Amino acid sequence: MKLLDVEVVLNIGGKGIQQARHKLEIMKELDDATTSYAILSHRWGAEVSYEEMIGLMKMDEEEREEVEQRHGYQKIIESCKQAKKDGYKWMWIDTCCIDKRSSAELSEAINSMYRWCQNAQVCYAYLHDVNEPAFPTEQDNSKFDQSNGWPEWFVRGWTLQELIAPKDVEFFNKDWVPIGNKRRLASKLQVITGISREVFTSGLAGKRLSIAQIMTWAADRKATRVEDRAYSLMGLFGVNMPMLYGEGKKASQRLQLEIIHISNDHSIFAWKPQMPRTGSVLAEDPSDFRDCGYIEREESGEFIIGLGFECTRLEGPDPGSSHSGVDSRARHQHRLAALRDAVNSQQFHTFTVNSTGIQVLLPVVSSRDSSSHFRAILACRDLGDLVTIDLVSSGHSFARTAIDSLLPATCPEFKTLHLIHYQDTNETRREFTLEDKLASYHGFTRRSAYPRELTGSTAALSSLADDLVVIVYANDNGKSYFAIGLGYYLGQMWVHVVGYGRSPIQGDDWTDFGKTAYQLLWRDRAKHAQSMSEHRYSLVNRNDHFIKHAHLPRSIWAASIIWGRWEPGNSNIMVDIVQCPGCCDGPCALTIISNDPPGEFVMPELMTTVSCSQSVILDRRSVPVDEYSGQRIALS
Repeated sequence: MKLLDVEVVLNIGGKGIQQARHKLEIMKELDDATTSYAILSHRWGAEVSYEEMIGLMKMDEEEREEVEQRHGYQKIIESCKQAKKDGYKWMWIDTCCIDKRSSAELSEAINSMYRWCQNAQVCYAYLHDVNEPAFPTEQDNSKFDQSNGWPEWFVRGWTLQELIAPKDVEFFNKDWVPIGNKRRLASKLQVITGISREVFTSGLAGKRLSIAQIMTWAADRKATRVEDRAYSLMGLFGVNMPMLYGEGKKASQRLQLEIIHISNDHSIFAWKPQMPRTGSVLAEDPSDFRDCGYIEREESGEFIIGLGFECTRLEGPDPGSSHSGVDSRARHQHRLAALRDAVNSQQFHTFTVNSTGIQVLLPVVSSRDSSSHFRAILACRDLGDLVTIDLVSSGHSFARTAIDSLLPATCPEFKTLHLIHYQDTNETRREFTLEDKLASYHGFTRRSAYPRELTGSTAALSSLADDLVVIVYANDNGKSYFAIGLGYYLGQMWVHVVGYGRSPIQGDDWTDFGKTAYQLLWRDRAKHAQSMSEHRYSLVNRNDHFIKHAHLPRSIWAASIIWGRWEPGNSNIMVDIVQCPGCCDGPCALTIISNDPPGEFVMPELMTTVSCSQSVILDRRSVPVDEYSGQRIALS
């Protein structure tokens, strides 16, 4: 690792240094295992780069003064002063000790950073937003409004490993006044970070931690680059992987796969998404582990006992046997023996990642309502209860999903599963086009989509059993708004519209409203899909269409969605706004309407050609027109 020479840094402006500037090295590459050094942990601002630091002594006076006036340079000087005071000759600072122009050096540094922090004699944590000469003891949302009421240092991604890995962490305020260390502040740090105080006093080995618990620590931390939310956690889990900036959230999935290669901890699958979704068994990013701080690993013996309780709870006497009591006990003992053998097998303790997914052996409970849905039991507990995850079969693999309630058809039985962690090859995607020009005529525009944005006016839904996209519309003043849900449930497409009559949304916070609508529509998705299924054969004529209608409370408006036969190349959904006296409670049941004469409903964007009663000659051609009793129109 490259380390700053503390003495050289502090004497750059001296006469002796000026005379020998071309002979002295401000930085030297040394072995972190055999060198005593300090490190600086801080929130980045106007910093000094590696290139500037090594060229500092060669700069002319004016150029060097510009660098020296930066706040980042002052942090270098003050940390080196503290290091010299503490008796350390070498200092490491991430901003200027890594040549970020070299992707190879950057990748090596990121993969080594946890070890470098671990081998440091001390870490100086500089809290730039603390003015007082004491460590903050109470949460202050007015002062630290962007960081959950505590100094900003505690919500950054990279500072997590800089807090945990070093043996000693000394905190300093804005003026470099020491305000405590992590051992003495262990109890307060537990309150701020959610990390057990034993970790601060004894390190990671001081407490038996699950993967889910460590992920929880990073759930609300921020990073400038999305990928760094994953890269900053590699050292905590003892894994390495190449840096691929630009991959986005795929970095978090790669991190989890690397962890799976070295660990059989089931809690990596125990994440809890803020919004239900179907797909990969891997979390999108650490945020999915936000509520997993109490999930603990289960030892094999304890897991066997827990599965035994599940069997006792689910199974009952065999009513068809004359010796039901004896037979039930025999069956129960046989099941327990099978469960015990499976838990003690090598396969149960081994995860295999291959082209079909992550191969695991898990106890599963099948559903009485659906042959494609299962509930898998993981070898971990959350506040005393065994953790379960819901799965849906997709070809030969299984995807993570969310089932509101599962009626168990069997006791837990071990099954070898291939859990998908990628885009399933058996998945089909159906694209739907929203025709919403008519809504805009009345001042209603599209405000947001959740959980993903549309591509233009196109929404793509996955066939993986449960998928849902919500689109929010509102008028110009935001007082009338509604949500449209496009969903896929157990192979059945469905659409629904819901009008809302709450107070106007403040500002442009339509995403939060989209989340609320998503939860409501997700809860009732089975009912909406069933309604669609019951009417799928009701369209007799080619030009028949379905319509759903919802009054927008406390307004003169109603929202309508209209669609016809969903066929390849014809998956349009029209969104319309009509004046409504408020006599409907909506959304009403499905109604079938037709565009054929005499049509019951006029749908300009889904209009079919019909015969007309009149014609006019335009440019020597006969043009059909129909009689119209409204405003006269001049043709020329």
